[in-house]
This record gives sequence, C-alpha cells and structure tokens, in this order.
Amino acid sequence: MAWKRVDGLRTIEFGSVGESRNTLIDLIFNGNKRATAGLLEHDYEAEDEEVEHLGEVLVVLDNESKEVGRIRATRVERTTFAEVPDEFALAEAEGDLNAADFRASHLAYWNRVGFEIHDNTPLVLLYFEVV
Repeated sequence: MAWKRVDGLRTIEFGSVGESRNTLIDLIFNGNKRATAGLLEHDYEAEDEEVEHLGEVLVVLDNESKEVGRIRATRVERTTFAEVPDEFALAEAEGDLNAADFRASHLAYWNRVGFEIHDNTPLVLLYFEVV
C-alpha cells in the first residue's frame, strides 16, 4: 500500500489519528518541531516506500487526510533505536530533552500501538523545515 500522493508529492501523517495527530501538527506549524522518527520496517518497507531524500517536499495530512501544509526534508538518517542522538530528541520538540527521554516516550508509544521495539530496531530520522 503506497503513500497517498497530492499534486504528485508524497504525503506524511504524524502520530495516531486523533488528538495525537492534532498535537503534532500544532507543534510543526505553531511550534518548533523540526524532526520525526519512523520505523523502517513498518513505515517504509511494509508500505513499499523509499526513505525520504534531501530536499523532498512532503504534504502533511490531518485526521481527515486533508492537506494542512508542507515540509521539506533537510536531513535524513538511518539509525537504530538505541543510537538516536540527543540532538534529534531536541529537534523533534515533543518534550524529550535527550535521547534517553526519546527512547522512553517512543517505546511507550510504539508498544501502545502494537509494535515491539528493541535496541537494534531500524529507524529513519527525518529532519525538516516548513515550506
């Protein structure tokens, strides 16, 4: 199942449908959220999608799959859950102050939505800017 396209651009959805997504969208367009993490196996390989590339513009979708804005990839890194750096946790701007905070909050989230996470779980770290 490929990602939805809008105007020929790939789309991106943040968090889970509902309040989680609303909060993250607000942090992007009214705050300083400038990064997000994705599970390589679930968010890319299972969807038969390539990892974002530098300069790629993505359409941000809301809870109703409607466009709310666009972001541009400024940096893309593949890493593991255990190797997420403090710098990323701060750029993600979801309240985590370092990599240990990131791991604790994201482990809880991903487990809650049904994903088993280990230190060697591959992640994609996407840094972006609003366009």
